Amino acid sequence: MIEHDVRVHPSSDRLPRQEQLAWKIAELAADPVPVRADVTDMVINRIIDNAAVAVASVNRRPVVTARGQALARPDSRGAAVIGAATDVRVAPEWAAWANGVAVRELDYHDTFLAADYSHPGDNIPPLLAVAQHLGADGNQLTRAIATAYEVQVDLVTGICLHEHKIDHIAHLGPSVAAGLGTLLEATPEVIYQAVGQALHTTTTTRQSRKGEISSWKAYAPAFAGKVAIEAMDRALRGEGAPAPIYEGEDGFIAWLLSGPAAAYTVPLPGPGEAKAAILRTYTKEHSAEYQSQALIDLARRMREQIGDLSRIESVLIRTSHHTHYVIGTGANDPQKLDPTASRETLDHSIMYIFAVALQDGRWHHVDSYAPRRAARPDTVDLWHRITTVEDPAWTERYHAAEPEFGGRVEITLTDGTVVADELGVADAHPRGARPFARGNYLDKFGTLAAGVVSAAEQTRFTELVQRLPELTAAEVRQLTVTVDEVKLADAPEGLF
Repeated sequence: MIEHDVRVHPSSDRLPRQEQLAWKIAELAADPVPVRADVTDMVINRIIDNAAVAVASVNRRPVVTARGQALARPDSRGAAVIGAATDVRVAPEWAAWANGVAVRELDYHDTFLAADYSHPGDNIPPLLAVAQHLGADGNQLTRAIATAYEVQVDLVTGICLHEHKIDHIAHLGPSVAAGLGTLLEATPEVIYQAVGQALHTTTTTRQSRKGEISSWKAYAPAFAGKVAIEAMDRALRGEGAPAPIYEGEDGFIAWLLSGPAAAYTVPLPGPGEAKAAILRTYTKEHSAEYQSQALIDLARRMREQIGDLSRIESVLIRTSHHTHYVIGTGANDPQKLDPTASRETLDHSIMYIFAVALQDGRWHHVDSYAPRRAARPDTVDLWHRITTVEDPAWTERYHAAEPEFGGRVEITLTDGTVVADELGVADAHPRGARPFARGNYLDKFGTLAAGVVSAAEQTRFTELVQRLPELTAAEVRQLTVTVDEVKLADAPEGLF
C-alpha cells in the first residue's frame, strides 16, 4: 500500500492532476490487476448477503416506494429489480436506486469502521445494475466490486467525515464511480471526472442519522449509487468535475472537513497490487447498527449469568467514543428512549437493543423492532435503566490496528451485586467466536428468504452466484431474486 498525503492547496499552486487524490483513485480503478481467489470468494459472499437482506425488506414501505419509482422507468436493455420477475427491466440508475434501498433498509449487511463509517455492500447494487445494462460478464463484475470496496475502505481508513457531520455516502459516491470505471475499462481521465462529480454531488449532512431518523437513512446510499452512475454517464460524454475536488481551496477538505490547514493520509494499493480491502470488512449476524453487534452477543451471554432479570437495578455500558455518542446516551437524543420511535431510530439506540437482547436472548430483524415489543412496560423500564459512558480504553481499542467495537457491561442488581462482562468483537466477526463463512451467508439467505422466495428460486440464485467469475453476460442479467411466494406490494402514487 502507498500512503498518500492529502491537503488543501491554493489555486495558485495549480496542483498537478497526477498529485490529486481523485486522479490516484482513477489510476487504481484503471489498473487491470487480477482479482485474488479469496477476494472473489468474499465478493460472492457479499452478493448473497445483499440478496438476503433485500428480499427480507421487499415489502417494507421505503422499498416499495423506491421499487415503484424504478418500475416507472422501463428499459428493455436495462437492469433487474429485486423481487420482480427476471424479465422486468428498468433504467440502470433506477434499478440501482430500488435495489440499493432494499439492501440498506434493514441495516443488516456488511460494514467497515475506521476513521469513518461505511457499508461497502452499498457499492454492489449500482455496479450490478450497470453490468446487467451493458452486458458485462461475471469476471468484469467481480473486478468492479473489488475496486469499489478497495476505494471505499481506503477512504474510510484515512478521512473522517462524521467529525464534521458529513454523511458517509460522501465516500460511497467516489467508490461507486471508481468501480464503474473498472467495469467499463474506462481511461483514468474519464474515471477522474466521474469520481470528482460523484463526490461533489453526494456530500450531505448526518442529520439523516440523527434525531428523528426517517426512511432517508435507507435512501441515502441508493442515492449515492444512482448519482455515481449519472456522473459516469456525463464523464463518458466528455463532461468534467470541479477540481481539485478534495484539495481545492474552496473544496471538500477546506470547507466541509478540517479546513485549509488539515492533512489526511489515504492508503491505496500501488500499481499491480491486489485490491483486497473487502477482506477487511465484516457482515452482520443481527439486524442492527454494527456497533451493537458485539453487545447483542454479550447480552445473550449475560442473560444466563443473571437469571431473574427483574433484579436489575441499572446497566452501565462502558464503550468507545463512537458508540457512546452515536447510538448511546451520549447522543443526547430523547428519541433513543422513546417507545414510539421509528425502527430506524431504535436501530440506533444501544439502550433499546441491549434491553431487548437481554430479555429475549436473541435478535430478530422484525420481531425485535415491533411497536408492541418496544412498548412492553418491562422493556421500557429496563431500557430506561441503561446508560453508556465513553471509556478511553475502549476508544483506543476501537481505533487499534485490529479494531474492537464492543464494550464492558456492568449490571448492578437490587441487592448490590455487580455482574460484569465484556466482548470486543461480535461472534460473526472474522476474529469472533463464530466467524461468518460461505455456509453462514447461505444460511442467512435461506432464513430471510423463507416464505418470501420459493425453494426453487433460492436454489437457482445461490447456484448461479457461486459461479460468479465464470458467468456469461446473459447469466449476469439473471443475477437477481424473484419473489414468487408473496405478492409484491404496490407503490403509493407519485409524480410518475
